[in-house]
Amino acid sequence: MQTFVKFPKKDPTQFYQTLRARVNDYFQENHLSQNANSYMVIKTISMFAMYLIPYFALLMGWLSGWSSLLLWFVMGLGLSGIGLSVMHDANHGAYSKKRWVNDLLSHTMDFIGANSFNWRIQHNVMHHTYTNIYELDEDIDDKPILRLSPYGKYLKIHRYQHWYALALYTLATLGWVLDKDFVQLNRYNKTGLTQQNGGKPAKEWMKLILWKLFFFAYVIVLPILVSPNPWWLIILGFLLMLMVSGFVITVIFQLAHVVEGPSHFKPNPTGTMENTWAIHQLRTTANFSRKNPLVSWYVGGLNFQVEHHLFPNICHVHYKALSEIVRKTAWEFNLPYHDNPTLFKALISHLKVLKQFGSQREPIMA
Repeated sequence: MQTFVKFPKKDPTQFYQTLRARVNDYFQENHLSQNANSYMVIKTISMFAMYLIPYFALLMGWLSGWSSLLLWFVMGLGLSGIGLSVMHDANHGAYSKKRWVNDLLSHTMDFIGANSFNWRIQHNVMHHTYTNIYELDEDIDDKPILRLSPYGKYLKIHRYQHWYALALYTLATLGWVLDKDFVQLNRYNKTGLTQQNGGKPAKEWMKLILWKLFFFAYVIVLPILVSPNPWWLIILGFLLMLMVSGFVITVIFQLAHVVEGPSHFKPNPTGTMENTWAIHQLRTTANFSRKNPLVSWYVGGLNFQVEHHLFPNICHVHYKALSEIVRKTAWEFNLPYHDNPTLFKALISHLKVLKQFGSQREPIMA
């Protein structure tokens, strides 16, 4: 496994320097902070309300029997919304200028069942640095029956992955909560990534276990004890919540990199990449539904993935305005700006790429 790559530091075209200057000018000229604003605070409250109001309704028995599953469904949407719109910005340090605010809100991921420390390594370090580079970007690692990279190991069943992938995505959060965090932390401890990112293996294990126990206690045990619903219906609702969340979160992230347009890479033996880091982000990332306000509100600006990858430390509420600056600058420098106009077209494009990756054994050069 390739353990590193090197991006050229010098860019003769000065693309990223030009882009950063224009983005900085935008904030200065409009007297804006690059962090959250009142709109972001309202969104944060809304996402927590979408998760917690149905939860307390379950505890108080406002809906019972099979109708209670509707509350679990809404909780799944709320859980996804917290992850996409709140946790994500906080873990990038983009929510606030104050570190303690970002640290506090980063634990919303632990609150909803996953592990924030693992996330920062997988997402902030590995994915944002090595986007779409096979064996370094964990988002496109080989999955049991999914091939998300043209360089991935080929299995015959991959020929059908465009038919079954969406169903598998419903299991993503369930696997994350029950298994992935434990496997991931064990691997990071063994490879030294835990220590390299400021963690201590024993301490991270303790935090992971305590947060998991807290999550299962309030989301399963407490409803069983106080809700009028039978235990088996609560377990069924819990699974429904995680399946809704798994589908939403996985689809949103897949539409950013595993669609038509973005390139995939495998480092050469020297680990040297052809493009600078910023240009690499343009070549491996795609936007979708930039002009859909509802999508933009719910997915936390992750439909502006190009802007997010170039400026991960800027709060997502600013990405819509920045997208025009990025788009025009990319075109000016004759660089790609991948953009699917609608969520539906992006989803169809994703399925087409899955079909392509599943039908060809050899690497498909984008």
